[in-house]
Amino acid sequence: MTGAPNRPVAAAFWMIGSIAGFSAVAIAGRALRHHLTTFEVMAWRSLVGLAVVCLVALATGQARQISLRRLDLQFGRNLVHFAGQNLWLFALPLIPLAQLFALEFSYPILVAIAAPLVLGERMTPVRAMSAALGFLGVMIVARPFGTGGLSIGLLAALACAVGFAGAALFTKRLTRTVPILSILYWLTFMQMVMGFAIAAFDGRVHAPGAAALPWVVTIGLAGLVGHYSLTKALSLAPATVVVPIDFLRLPIIALIGWAYYAEPFDPWVIAGGAIILGANLSNIRSDARERQISAIT
Repeated sequence: MTGAPNRPVAAAFWMIGSIAGFSAVAIAGRALRHHLTTFEVMAWRSLVGLAVVCLVALATGQARQISLRRLDLQFGRNLVHFAGQNLWLFALPLIPLAQLFALEFSYPILVAIAAPLVLGERMTPVRAMSAALGFLGVMIVARPFGTGGLSIGLLAALACAVGFAGAALFTKRLTRTVPILSILYWLTFMQMVMGFAIAAFDGRVHAPGAAALPWVVTIGLAGLVGHYSLTKALSLAPATVVVPIDFLRLPIIALIGWAYYAEPFDPWVIAGGAIILGANLSNIRSDARERQISAIT
C-alpha cells in the first residue's frame, strides 16, 4: 500500500505563500477599517474571490464540478464562517495582531471537542487532555483576569474561533461528497450575498474608493492564496509537518505589529500560542496513530 505524500520541502515552500497570504489579509483588513464596514469588506472581498474562482473554473474546464449538491451544508458552513470572519475583522483593529492570531489558532481544539457530537468521532483521553491544554493556552493569551479584563476585542476574537471551528466541522462533512471547487464557489457567492444584504440594511452600501480599492483586491486575492497554499501544503506533507510551519504566522505577525503598528512584543502571547500549538499537534498525532491502527486491522 502506498503511503501518503511526504514532501516536506515542497510543503514548506507552499506554506510561505500561506503565511504571506494570511498576513496580507490582516494588513489589508486594518487598512480598510476607516473606509468600509466589516460587512462591506466581506461583500467586496467575496466578489473578488468569486471572480477568481469562476475564471479558474472556466480556464481549467472544471466548471461542471460546481453543483447544487449538499446546498444545505454549504449554507450552514458559510453562515458560521461569515459570522466568524466578521468577528475576526471586527477584532482586528481592537487587539494586537499576535493576540488575534494566537486565539484564532485555538479553533482546532474546539473542533476536537465538538467532533464526537457533530461527526460521531470518539472522544479519546488524548483529545480531552489536548482540549484542556489548549484551554490553558487560550487563558494565557487572553488573560481575562488581568488588568484589562475581557475587552470587546478579546470577546470577538474568542467568538471568531468558535465560528471557524463550526466552519471546519461543516467542511469535513462537505469534503466527503463535494469537490473543493464547488465549496469555494458557494463560499464566495453566499458570503458575497450575505455581505451585501446586511451592509444594505441601512439603505447604503459604500463602494471602495480609490484609496480602498487596492486593499479590497489584496484581501480578496490574499485570502484565496492563503487557503489554497495551506491546502496544497497539507496534500504534500503530513499535518504534523505543516502545522508547526503554520505556527510561524504568530511570531511573524507579532513582528509586523511591532514594526508597523507599534504593538508591544508580548512574550505571554507567544508562550500561550506555543501551548495551543502543542495541544493541536497532540491531537493530530493521536488521530494519525488511530488511522494507522485502523488501516492495519
